[in-house]
Amino acid sequence: MYWCKIARTKKEFDEIARLNYETFVEEIPQHQADSSGMRPDPFHGQNTYLIVLSGMDVVGMIALRSERPFSLDLKIGKVESFLPDVSRICEIRLLAVRKAHRNGRVFFLLARALSDYCLEQGFEAAIISGTTRQLKLYGQLGFQPFADPVGEGEAVFVPMVVTRRQYSDSVAARLQTKRRLFVPGPVVLAAQLAAPFQEPPISHRSVAFQEIRQEVDRLLYEMAESTPYLLAGSGTLANEAMLAQIKRLDSKGLILVNGEFGRRLVNQADRLGLDYVVESASWGEAFDIEKIVSKLETGNYNWVLMVHGETSTGQLNDFRELTEICLQKGIRLCLDCISSFGALPFSLRGVWLATAASGKAVGTMSGIAIVFAHHKIMPDNKLPSYLDLGLYSANIPFTFPSSLLESLKRALNTYPERYGLLDKRFKQLQEDTKDWPSLSAGYPTSRTFKTAAENRFLFQDAHLSGFELHAASGYLKDRALFQISCIQPEFEKDWQQFLDFYKIYQRYHA
Repeated sequence: MYWCKIARTKKEFDEIARLNYETFVEEIPQHQADSSGMRPDPFHGQNTYLIVLSGMDVVGMIALRSERPFSLDLKIGKVESFLPDVSRICEIRLLAVRKAHRNGRVFFLLARALSDYCLEQGFEAAIISGTTRQLKLYGQLGFQPFADPVGEGEAVFVPMVVTRRQYSDSVAARLQTKRRLFVPGPVVLAAQLAAPFQEPPISHRSVAFQEIRQEVDRLLYEMAESTPYLLAGSGTLANEAMLAQIKRLDSKGLILVNGEFGRRLVNQADRLGLDYVVESASWGEAFDIEKIVSKLETGNYNWVLMVHGETSTGQLNDFRELTEICLQKGIRLCLDCISSFGALPFSLRGVWLATAASGKAVGTMSGIAIVFAHHKIMPDNKLPSYLDLGLYSANIPFTFPSSLLESLKRALNTYPERYGLLDKRFKQLQEDTKDWPSLSAGYPTSRTFKTAAENRFLFQDAHLSGFELHAASGYLKDRALFQISCIQPEFEKDWQQFLDFYKIYQRYHA
C-alpha cells in the first residue's frame, strides 16, 4: 500500500538524494552527472520532505521550505511582486516520483499531504519552478503560472503558484480518496441520515414539525426513561441549560472531576456563579465512592454533578451506586451524558437532570442539545430565555431546523440495534489493540492510548496518509495521548485499512 510521512532519518534523506539524482540529473538534465548517484538539495537543511512509500520503499517525495530568499526570488525577483494578494508563502523545491510509480495515487497522495501540511503551518500559497514536461500534472494539482518561463534548453521552468482555493478546485482535490476517520465527532452522515438536509424546511410551529418532535420525544424517552427538552445548539448549550437549573437551587454542590470534560463543567459552573466544591480523581481513574459518600454525609451538599462518559481519558464513570445514595439523602444527581448517550443502554431513572446531544454516538449531525428531567420544569424569568428549560416544556419556542430533527428521528430509529453494532465494533477494536499501551480499561466507543516514544509521530504521519486519529485536542497533546473511536459509519472497512497501514508503519520503524 502507499502511505505518506515526513522524512526524519538519514536513511530517508539518502533515498531522497538518490531520487533527486534519478530525476534531476539522469531524467531532467538540470545538473551534471557524477559517480555518486546522489543529489542532495542545496537547501536540504531548510527543507521539510513529505515522502510517499510503497510498503517499505520510498517512491515519491516533495520538499518545501519557507526561509528566504526562495530560489525563484533569485531567478525572477521577489515573488510577492507577482503575487500581491498572498502573504504567507512556501516554496516547493522538488517533486519527484519513481517511474514505476507514476500513477494518480502517488501524485494525489503527495498533493493532499502537501495541502494538509501547508494548512497546518498557516501557509496561504505554495510556489514551484515547474518543468515544462509536467505542466499538465501541475495543473491537475491546482498550480497556475504567475511569471514568464526561466532557464534554457531542456531545463526550462515555469514559475507556478497554488493557493488553498486553487487546490480545493483542482482535479487532485476532487479525485483524492476520502479520509478514514476515527474521531469521536463530528460524524460523517450515513445516506439515510443525510437525506433530510436535502428536503425543504418545515416551520417549527407547524403541525408536521410537531409530529416529528413528538416521535423524537417518544424515542428519547424509551431510551433514557426520562423526559427530554430539546434546544437548538451543541452539547455545551445542554450543559449550560442544566447548570442554569442547578443555579435556581441556590445551594452548594459537589462536582466530580477525573478528566477534561469534568474540568469544563467546573469552568461552566464558575461562569454561572454556582457554589460548589470539587472532588477529583486522577485522569483515567474511577471515583472513590466511599470518599464521595463521606463528603455527602456531612449534609452540606444539595446536588452532585459529574460526567458519565469522560472521553478525554476513556473512562466510563458508573453512576448507578451514586444514584441510589443521592436518592436516599435527597441530593439531586446531575449528569453530563453527551458522549455516552447512544453509546450503550442505560436508564436515567433517579437522575435529576442529564444532558445529551444529537451528534457523537447517536450518529447524526450535532446541533440538537438535549436535557433530560423527571420533574416538570417551570419557566423562570430570571434566566436568559434561551437557557430557560421551562419555556421548552410544551413546545420548541425558538427557531429550530426541521432537517436536524428529522435526521435525529431516523438515527434514534436504529436503536436498540445500534447498541449491538457499536458493541461489536468496540470489541473488535479492543481485540486488535490489546497489546497497545492504553490509559484505561476502555470506553464503549473508543480507546485512549499512550503515545510510545517510537510512535511519537504516528498521529502526524497517519494524518498525512489519510487516517484521522483523535490527538489534536490540547488535553491529549499535553499528556501524549491519542484516541481511536468506532462511531463513524464505515468503521469496519476503514479500520482494516488503518491496521494494514499500522503494521507497515511499525515494521518500517522497527
